Amino acid sequence: MKILLIGSGGREHALAWKLSQSPRITKLSVAPGNPGMEGARMGGAQLVPVTDINDWVVFAERKGIDLVIVGPEAPLALGVADRLREKNIPCFGPGAKGALLESSKKFAKDFMTRHGIPTAAYRAFTSNGDARQYLHSLFQTLSQSSIVVKADGLAQGKGVVVAENLEEALLALDAIMAGRFRSLGDAGREVVIEERMTGEEVSLLTFTDGKTLLPMLPVQDHKRLGEGDTGPNTGGMGTYAPVSVFTPEIAEAVDVQIIRPLQNALLQEDLDYRGCLYIGLMLTPSGPKVVEFNARLGDPETQVLMPLMKTDFLDIAYACAKGDLEGRTLEWRDEKAVCVVLASSGYPGDYRTGYSIQENGVPGDLAQNSWVFHAGTARDAQGKLVTAGGRGLGVTARAKTLEEAIARSYARVAHVKFKDCVFRRDIAYRELNRRGDDTRPTQTF
Repeated sequence: MKILLIGSGGREHALAWKLSQSPRITKLSVAPGNPGMEGARMGGAQLVPVTDINDWVVFAERKGIDLVIVGPEAPLALGVADRLREKNIPCFGPGAKGALLESSKKFAKDFMTRHGIPTAAYRAFTSNGDARQYLHSLFQTLSQSSIVVKADGLAQGKGVVVAENLEEALLALDAIMAGRFRSLGDAGREVVIEERMTGEEVSLLTFTDGKTLLPMLPVQDHKRLGEGDTGPNTGGMGTYAPVSVFTPEIAEAVDVQIIRPLQNALLQEDLDYRGCLYIGLMLTPSGPKVVEFNARLGDPETQVLMPLMKTDFLDIAYACAKGDLEGRTLEWRDEKAVCVVLASSGYPGDYRTGYSIQENGVPGDLAQNSWVFHAGTARDAQGKLVTAGGRGLGVTARAKTLEEAIARSYARVAHVKFKDCVFRRDIAYRELNRRGDDTRPTQTF
């Protein structure tokens, strides 16, 4: 099969790595890709320097592509899957209407309300003044002292602020919505204000053909920049899988209260959803609730899921695109995986790029059991590898135990160097704490 993978981040690098192992693949093209996916590293993958939806469709048609896999959310929201299906080209990714589950927080909340899917109480506003008035009244009556302010549109993981008091909530509101302070552009034209839920947060990614939902392993993402889950929200600073707090009892509750109603809702609303539906869950004291939906595979969640997946990803992706997922199952390695994200200092705010990236002296046994997935990297004029984004690399390791996977990942991190590199040193700390083991990596960085 000839495959076109759209995207250039760590998620797409992990997908390219997994796809290259499929016996069914004859040609893998990645548009635009990144230096980590070059040539022999991905079984001869071809990088296509194309970033325009029209050009992607033309390329797929001219090259006889058998399946297009869309990584990032923006092209899905713009309707690339619809365009491809008009040309009878199978696509792993929802149409624009289905992508509204991510591209509009209000649409997603209204969707859940219509179909009885548990989520936090909320209100949506297009007027900054009305939202400010609501916040004042909310903090006067709230039994809890914090709320969540969300930009309605796509904001690359930066449109959510957990406000601990009224002042923080108003500042967040103004940053998202108000005039020249509107930091997220059109994504902040509307805002959703919702109650803050408490509990463990778990990412549950599901494959779907619009009729059947097939859950993957539960993953826990570390969204805050700082250790101990402090600081601003990011696109994700690291992940691990599986997650023990997602017990069989909780899995059953999620299936009954969320998965089944979601399957019915997709059919009833005719969303033509073929791809990955990411369900962000909060395991609250009153049961699991949905925090958010994403219309694609998560990043960095994909960087731990692909190394753990034994099933041929290409088979499942093609089944989703062709509406043939029913009856299929997923097989997983009986191991643990950990991903540590290396970011540029200043992220998720302002940061500098163009710094040289070096990775030297990786022992053979470590190299065989860990991977460096490129997220924000590029080649400079001299062909040297340099930083090109807020999140530069995802360092993933797999092992029999979580402790081994953590140690292996941080050991690989110690071999990667670039100026102003920052990362969390406590990835998977919640899982360790549940076991009564709060051991941190002992390497010196």
